[in-house]
Amino acid sequence: MIRSILEKYQQTPPSPGVYLMKDAKGRTIYVGKAKNLKKRLSAYFIKKNNHDAKTRALIEMIKDFDIIITSSGHEAFILESNLIKEYAPKYNVILKDGKNYPLLRIDMNEPYPAIQRVRNIKKDNALYFGPYSSSLSVNRTLKQIQKIFKLRKCKNTQFKNRSRPCLNFQIKACLGLCCNDVSAVEYKKQVQDAILFLKGRSQQVVKKLKARMMAHSSCQEYEKAAELRDAVNAIENIMEKQVVVSPDMKDRDIFAVAAGKGRAVITVMMVRAGFLIDTAHYPLDLGFKVPEEMLSAFLEPYYRHSGFLPSFILLSQKIENKVFLEQLFTDKKGKKVSLHVPVRGEKKRLVEMAQVNAHRELEKRVLKEEAERATLSMLKALLGMDAWPSRIECFDNSNLSGQDPVSSMVVFKDGRPYKEGYRKFIIRDLDFQDDYAYMFQVLSRRFSKGPSQMAYPDLLVVDGGKGQLGMALAVIKDLKIENRFMVAGLAKKNAAKGEAFDKIYIPGRSNPLNTRQATKALYLLQQIRDEAHRFAITFQRHRREKRAGRSILDHIPGIGPKKKKVLLMHFKGVARMKAASAEEIAALPGMTVELANTLIQALAQKN
Repeated sequence: MIRSILEKYQQTPPSPGVYLMKDAKGRTIYVGKAKNLKKRLSAYFIKKNNHDAKTRALIEMIKDFDIIITSSGHEAFILESNLIKEYAPKYNVILKDGKNYPLLRIDMNEPYPAIQRVRNIKKDNALYFGPYSSSLSVNRTLKQIQKIFKLRKCKNTQFKNRSRPCLNFQIKACLGLCCNDVSAVEYKKQVQDAILFLKGRSQQVVKKLKARMMAHSSCQEYEKAAELRDAVNAIENIMEKQVVVSPDMKDRDIFAVAAGKGRAVITVMMVRAGFLIDTAHYPLDLGFKVPEEMLSAFLEPYYRHSGFLPSFILLSQKIENKVFLEQLFTDKKGKKVSLHVPVRGEKKRLVEMAQVNAHRELEKRVLKEEAERATLSMLKALLGMDAWPSRIECFDNSNLSGQDPVSSMVVFKDGRPYKEGYRKFIIRDLDFQDDYAYMFQVLSRRFSKGPSQMAYPDLLVVDGGKGQLGMALAVIKDLKIENRFMVAGLAKKNAAKGEAFDKIYIPGRSNPLNTRQATKALYLLQQIRDEAHRFAITFQRHRREKRAGRSILDHIPGIGPKKKKVLLMHFKGVARMKAASAEEIAALPGMTVELANTLIQALAQKN
């Protein structure tokens, strides 16, 4: 125990307040609240016997702490929330905007509202639905909405400037509002039905659609009636897959938390009108919190990001500041919101169901992490490394007949893609195709900045055999960073020679490694290599398409994107533009006689 920490702890009063844990560099790594600061801090600094290994390691990082005394537990809760937003501490439970949890957005203020996938909620009076636990979940819902209600999902700029319907209209996933005459009133009926569907009111939607179907049928509008019949069938097929779990047909969210081995999962079951419409799992790093604190820390940011707040919220365990959260949610919803920990009956059964799902999800994730650690241990033994290859970087080149050469760098941390670390490189000053020269340039640019700009990897993988490995070693030698990390080359197998596996080459060895007893380690490197290949090809294709989309107008001084658009929209192409007079061109918005003459001269030179 650091003497300064012990002295601070002894001077801490048994009052409500907030505490800020700090590391050796003075950075705030955790913010917590307590009704009794003295008692809470004793769990960190005095009573250490009940902590697991990970929590003990986290506590070892604490080199200082500060406290802020408040007049009540409610004030501590508000202050904690504000400080977490300010400092974004590493070990707090934070439901992040724009990173993990997508939402669906519908703005009813527009004449033809679109359904859009977004990453955060803005104060724009639009309707938001979510957050969804994964991209897969939100994409599945978006696909259902388009199939049944045919709402547009294009951006407003695309919608206003389209001259013909897009592919979504061709596959009957959109009404083609951009080019077809669709009544705004009729379209908004579709939107209202979609909103009810997103809120879990599928039975109401079916009832409304059936009434409209019968009305069209009685008027002999059989084509419109058939479209509504197909929509009803699609919704009823979805409803068949949903389970009735609450006979009182009320809306509820059920939260359960499972924790263990430094990890935690919060499971949310969404019940709408008695139907279980979705189950979402939110994995969290347990950090300094115990499971009893996690729900309290999770609920407020969850509903801050959510587009729907039910009147009844069931919890697997008691939480701090229950009364405060109920008041906060009631103020937001405008109707009373109740948080309840049931002890018997139907509600207890729902919570137990959520608890079982949370434990199952946690167990699945822990087993996956253990398998990833076992694979990294196998890779360490295969390559003869002294430590785990926690950070692995892989490079790959891509070009099309020497044009638009690029390179990619992908990063895997602890066996998983770490997309924040991905980098793209445009090959410079090389007008000939040479993979070795590309690799030499890119690796030189990557490692010449030193570890202060970007941490060195534990393992560097280059796509290729002994040639690319030799190039990587030459760069490392030139930069005098030998022995900083392991280097390996991964070459594809030659089936014609009877090779069964891809080959791994390492420095100081002419033959590839024997991977028959380490196939999982080989598969991990193949996964990393394939991801680098995908990333490089995608970037190269983007560069090629961008170049192909350029026009002669892009190189004429004084003509920017807006004037280019005006010219092309008026003349429908460069051919008619060449035949136009300077006066005709100068009459267009933003154009002048001088600029028109410059354009005519440039087009003549090009011709």
